[in-house]
Amino acid sequence: MTRTILAALLLASTAATPALAKDRSPPAERVEKSRAKNVILFIGDGMGISTITAARIYEGQKRGETGEENQLSFEKFPNVALVKTYNTNAQVPDSAGTASAMNTGVKTRIGVLGIGPEATRGVCSEALAHSLPTLGEQAKAHGLAVGIVTTTRLTHATPAAVYAHTADRDWESDTNIPAAEQGQGCKDIALQLAEAKFDLALGGGTSMFYGKAGGGRRADPAADLPAQWAAKNGGVVVKDAASLAAAPKGKPVLGLFSPSHMTYMADRKPGSTEPTLTDMTAQAIARLKSGKKGFYLMVEGGRIDHAHHAGQAGYALEEAVEFARAVQYAVDHTDPRDTLILVTADHSHAFTMSGYPQRGNPILGLVVPPPGGGDGDHAGAEEVGAPTLAGDGKPYTTLSYANGPGAVKGERPMPQTGIDARQQSLVPLISETHGGEDVALFATGPGAAGARGVIEQNVIHAIITKALGWTKQAK
Repeated sequence: MTRTILAALLLASTAATPALAKDRSPPAERVEKSRAKNVILFIGDGMGISTITAARIYEGQKRGETGEENQLSFEKFPNVALVKTYNTNAQVPDSAGTASAMNTGVKTRIGVLGIGPEATRGVCSEALAHSLPTLGEQAKAHGLAVGIVTTTRLTHATPAAVYAHTADRDWESDTNIPAAEQGQGCKDIALQLAEAKFDLALGGGTSMFYGKAGGGRRADPAADLPAQWAAKNGGVVVKDAASLAAAPKGKPVLGLFSPSHMTYMADRKPGSTEPTLTDMTAQAIARLKSGKKGFYLMVEGGRIDHAHHAGQAGYALEEAVEFARAVQYAVDHTDPRDTLILVTADHSHAFTMSGYPQRGNPILGLVVPPPGGGDGDHAGAEEVGAPTLAGDGKPYTTLSYANGPGAVKGERPMPQTGIDARQQSLVPLISETHGGEDVALFATGPGAAGARGVIEQNVIHAIITKALGWTKQAK
């Protein structure tokens, strides 16, 4: 009798095991069979969770909605993860170390590009000894087309991580390399771009590529790196939106649209000759997708970060909304069966949203509590519809910064509101700093199931290479 019962239990246990194992694996991973032909990595520079939330509300309110119920384009993606952003030697990171992690698969030090953590920042010889292959280089080696789009200088940290190897992110031009590190074999970032293999690169930063005539390169006063690149690669150099649109298809394109970073969306005037981030994304997709083997495209909304550093949330939100528009364009003009689209940030900012404002309260305005008040632990408004008053008897804004140029000295003035406002902050700094909390990763398309849980930032590289069929995903 005992043996019969044991046999029955063992049989039941064995029969149940396959079903239990099957049920415990993620559904998206079970059904996902295809590989990606194309990968687009969107990086909202400095676009932390608080920025996404505020931008979501801001975009909705621009359409006359309350805003909280809105979704940015990439928030509709089916796969989401949290990403740990620290550098190997920094709790709160910079864009060079974080973008390098995504483009090499290796976490590294703050301030360096495309080199391993063994190399000391600013030491040329160590950088040369610890170079790492970038996604741009790997993609080319696998026969893919490569594109870079940014609203910053093309030599700035995030776009440079696609192609560059340098001991210091500030070595954008030969002028920036210290005398003690010159002549040791390290090339400035602009020269590295001119010598890199790419099919499209669009952004700002003409001053890094020319000699005295339009730039500031030291070694050759007559330097014209774009012309040298075009002659070597049969490429086309364009300097405005019209010439970009008119550039012949099938040829590599280098677009340099401003002396330094491109113009903030909030500062653009009618008739601007600069393409928007969406314009550049559209051109990139149209030109890159003609390749038979696919493409890797990195698109950076870089001025989200710059606006936060200036303590101007309205400018940052305008940039974030344009970034979301570029993502939507990519969704609408690629095939979800063969294109992996990833949307993330390199790091966050010391940017907060607080104060118990009522539903639909202008996100760039003063805190006005719901009728009947918000949480009990704060100074109340004088009357219904009036702003909440702080302990000093003055109102305050929903958005603020922990540090930055908006810090108050002495008696706190009335806060500014609206898109041009500089929000008040606590600690006085010339430039507001990054934040160290996790950022989000949104993913859709083949390989998107890799975006789940809490991951290290360098795993983004593994998600991309696995989706393309190059390697197994790192654990």
